[in-house]
Amino acid sequence: MAKILISGLLNLETTARTRGFPIQYYPVDYTFFGVSSTLSGVALNIAKALSKLGDSVSLASLTGNDLTSRFFLEEIKNLGISTDHILQKLRETPASVVLYDESGRRQIYCDLKDIQETDHEFTEEMVAEADAVVACNINFSRPLLDMARAGNKLIATDVHVLTNPDDDYNREFMEKADILFLSDEGITWNKHDFVRALGERYHNRIIVLGMGASGALLHMPHDNLMVERPACKIGNVINTVGAGDALFSAFLHFYLKGADPVSALASAQLFAALKIRHAGAAEGFVTEAEIEEKKAEQKISDKACSINGGDQ
Repeated sequence: MAKILISGLLNLETTARTRGFPIQYYPVDYTFFGVSSTLSGVALNIAKALSKLGDSVSLASLTGNDLTSRFFLEEIKNLGISTDHILQKLRETPASVVLYDESGRRQIYCDLKDIQETDHEFTEEMVAEADAVVACNINFSRPLLDMARAGNKLIATDVHVLTNPDDDYNREFMEKADILFLSDEGITWNKHDFVRALGERYHNRIIVLGMGASGALLHMPHDNLMVERPACKIGNVINTVGAGDALFSAFLHFYLKGADPVSALASAQLFAALKIRHAGAAEGFVTEAEIEEKKAEQKISDKACSINGGDQ
């Protein structure tokens, strides 16, 4: 069981099912059981996923001193996670609205409130107790990067959508990350070249590019290895929001347990495929035992296509 410190966003998420995109104008649309509000945010998604997989989680975040914050504190306590590092320093707790259609496509509106101008209060003790640090790409996580590096801790981050390997906002996170995740949604040039460019600039140990229904690309710059795996498709997709967080969390869990990166990615893809059969970003997580059971049932292997280096 790994001990993992997570620093990132908590936000109230409202999901609303639409008839499709683009959205037609309606004064009122009645979608029975199509609208729901849940506690979410990258930090909670990852914390819930890792806890479900059996890891010991410490969670650091910022909220307002409001009703939503009280709901978060109660939820986090119910997960068996300490709330000591949840600081109520914001004017309001962040919130988001996610519109999604039957195919799983989504459009997200995220209101961060004043979180980008507010600092956390990390301590060396918080870092010392962790085996790995998840530093989500929110401003208050930045000081944690150097503290984790000084403490010789494995650093994992997900920068989500990039359009440029030299992205100013995310550069510090990419420079310090041992494990770097991102999505292909903002990439307009060759994806293999884009991932190689990241490896050449930042020398990460592992880079994983999530490609949605097309699968995932894993790059190990030091080994000159690029491995592509198809998506794990088991049907009943409801909403793809939170799929990237699920993939990231499960990969980190299995990698820290000693799995090789390709095997860890295979398990993570199945974990994410099971998660997207639920509407909310913080819902649908399964245990490690359930993953192994589903692997056997679906006859899922760790085989992948090696783009360069390694075996086919």
